[in-house]
Amino acid sequence: QFGDFVNNAQSVIDLFIAGGESKWQRLNGLVLLLAHGLEGLGPEHSSARLERFLQLCADENMQVCQPTTPAQYFHLLRRQVVSSIRKPLIVMTPKSLLRHPLAVSTLDDFASGSYQEVLDDQDKPLKAKRILLCSGKVYYALLQRRRELKSSSSAIIRIEQFYPFPEKQIKKILSRYKQADKWYWVQEEPQNMGGWQFVKDRLAAFVGKPIDYIGRKAASSPATGFPAIYKQQQSAIIDRAMGTSTPDPNGQTS
Repeated sequence: QFGDFVNNAQSVIDLFIAGGESKWQRLNGLVLLLAHGLEGLGPEHSSARLERFLQLCADENMQVCQPTTPAQYFHLLRRQVVSSIRKPLIVMTPKSLLRHPLAVSTLDDFASGSYQEVLDDQDKPLKAKRILLCSGKVYYALLQRRRELKSSSSAIIRIEQFYPFPEKQIKKILSRYKQADKWYWVQEEPQNMGGWQFVKDRLAAFVGKPIDYIGRKAASSPATGFPAIYKQQQSAIIDRAMGTSTPDPNGQTS
């Protein structure tokens, strides 16, 4: 029910899922659906410990994905079933995206296509100067703020698969934004958690310079237990990434 409870299965994950093929020469296509995403409900309702799974990734031993649309979720599970290669699949499932008005897919999205490891910005702001890379439900908060601001200065790119790391797909998408001069990784999780430590050097290698971080500061707990603090932190992330719609004294929008 809550991704945090995967903590209790850590020894099984280490021994038989992450290391099953290497240690025991046993293949498996086990799928773990782990609720993940900060919702303001406290530490035990927020994190499936994405960072722990990413630390266990090597030699293409398993897949770690975070789909953000119904069709992506469908195609991911379908890929797992029909694939001739047996690898465990760890899915950070969407939680609130189950009822998010923007997280929708058409029948055509289900009927055709395949799982996309990386999703380009659906609005195609090819002249964007700022590139925001993210994963999970924070994408929709960024998208909503950009639409409120009616801005085209930022492009939002979603990493839907962390491992195996989709290097070719990311390079292809990033090559479309040749005018960009600022690059950021945006996440809800604290800085010492989530995907940041895993992606920062990989992304910097593509861009040719360090990627800046936007998210919560490092913490010992996955989330605060106070809803008001959660909202304040969440707003600060979106404000820094996309700007605010608060008019300044001169009548300009910040």
